Amino acid sequence: MMVIMPWIAPQYPRQDEPFTGGERPVIEGLLDWYRAGILVRCAGLTGAQLARRAVPPSDLSLLGLVRHLTDVERTWFRRRFGGQEIGSRHATPERPDAAFDEADGELAERDLALLAEEQEAARRAAAGLPLDAVFVSERWGPMSLRWCYSHMIAEYAGHCGHADLIRERIDGRTRW
Repeated sequence: MMVIMPWIAPQYPRQDEPFTGGERPVIEGLLDWYRAGILVRCAGLTGAQLARRAVPPSDLSLLGLVRHLTDVERTWFRRRFGGQEIGSRHATPERPDAAFDEADGELAERDLALLAEEQEAARRAAAGLPLDAVFVSERWGPMSLRWCYSHMIAEYAGHCGHADLIRERIDGRTRW
């Protein structure tokens, strides 16, 4: 009898951000630390575990967070600051919560890879821009790339906190 082992999220490398230096390396390093942090919290789990909604009826799951952050990276760095005319990976105006509602453990490997790819594409989109580069939002007005980095650090930090609680609920792990 052949036993098929389920896919398990791999371990992800994580390095500390620079603790001294210029503004850009420090904020890019801190964002990268949090980017890796969400992936680290997924490591060692199966697709089914990643898609598990930890506190029903909430639709919050680790995989939902991964999918949501994929859209956030894409929107801020590639669409807004990079000027790329690309759509969202998951959410649409008709389905704004699709990243969470449609999280499917069978697609977890793909979704984790998409986040890692989107993080790298975001780095490339922002690499040649000064921190004072501005995107003008119809809703909020001018927004600098510096603000965007700060916003993304806060976005990831909050979601890493959610991920801590979800992961603890899944298997009890609390140390990263």
